[in-house]
Amino acid sequence: MKILVLTQYFWPENFRINDLTAGLVEKGYEVTVLTGIPNYPDGKFFPGYGIFKNLRQSYRGAEIIRVPLVSRGRSNKIRLLINYLSFAFYASILAPIICRQRYDVIFVYEPSPITVGLPAIILKKIKSAPIFFWVQDLWPESLSATGAVHSSFIIKYVKKLVQFIYHRCDLILVQSKAFIPSIKSLGVNAARISYFPNSAEEFYSPVKLEANSEERKVMPKGFIIMFAGNIGTAQDFSTIISAAERIRDYKEIHWIIIGDGRKRLWVEEEIAKRNLSANFSLLGRHPAEKMPRYFALADVMLATLKNEEIFSFTIPAKVQSYLACAKPIIASLAGEGARIIEESGAGFSCEPENPEALAQLALKMYHMKA
Repeated sequence: MKILVLTQYFWPENFRINDLTAGLVEKGYEVTVLTGIPNYPDGKFFPGYGIFKNLRQSYRGAEIIRVPLVSRGRSNKIRLLINYLSFAFYASILAPIICRQRYDVIFVYEPSPITVGLPAIILKKIKSAPIFFWVQDLWPESLSATGAVHSSFIIKYVKKLVQFIYHRCDLILVQSKAFIPSIKSLGVNAARISYFPNSAEEFYSPVKLEANSEERKVMPKGFIIMFAGNIGTAQDFSTIISAAERIRDYKEIHWIIIGDGRKRLWVEEEIAKRNLSANFSLLGRHPAEKMPRYFALADVMLATLKNEEIFSFTIPAKVQSYLACAKPIIASLAGEGARIIEESGAGFSCEPENPEALAQLALKMYHMKA
């Protein structure tokens, strides 16, 4: 069976689709990945990549075919829009030429943008292959929730685009059951919607570090609260920083941020402005395979999202990674993410955008360890 995976993001960028693709190859499927030039999250092409460099590679047995795109840049909405549209455009134009095989399934990975579905529709017509569309982010809801778009006029037309794409998919997979009502409201038959949750990559598991490990050398002494992942608008770092400010006198508590993203500079400036540099350590981005080693040094892991209805439907992917490494969690979440954390007994959650409540959860875990 031949599968074409269509995704704007792929290895060496760190996304769940990498592991899923490798798993399909291991099960005996012949997999081709149509993707863009890696530039997430820094907003510039990774070293060794460019418009004419490394456009064909292989990853754990899967063939990779890359198409040009405009890099996403940093903190520029127009540049990000161009990034989204450029991939959809070049994939739509070039895919019929460079993806010459016949495929049994076109599997689309959509963590944003929804426009990744457009080249899939073109390929469906040419290849006569069904589209399996894995929804990670709900559009257009996520656009307004992250503050990317405020215009009701634009939202209206994006909704029409989403409806156009969904109605041409043969199977829509959702990472959260809470997505289903929204997709059904666009006229999609429930029989074509299926729950397909995220799972942690295989390398996420508890590890025990040696006494002289490099990870120990960069970690402060004391009680470690660790956030790992994208530093973006949706992750609500204002609440994290305000929570830390409320309990700043607990000198043993340290907030560790591992990752990068469009809000990193703002986070660094805000920490400095509030004189919280002694309370925070930003360790930058590290390979996903190394994350369990950092998790091993944390007393508790942290997950946060803004207080928007759309985010109550989703389960942050980091939650699965934390759980796979057997780490306790505190969360500033609503809905599905909070439910999973509390029902699993893995930790505690509070309402989003409530710094005082998050600070109290941090103290609760701190005193439990003491």
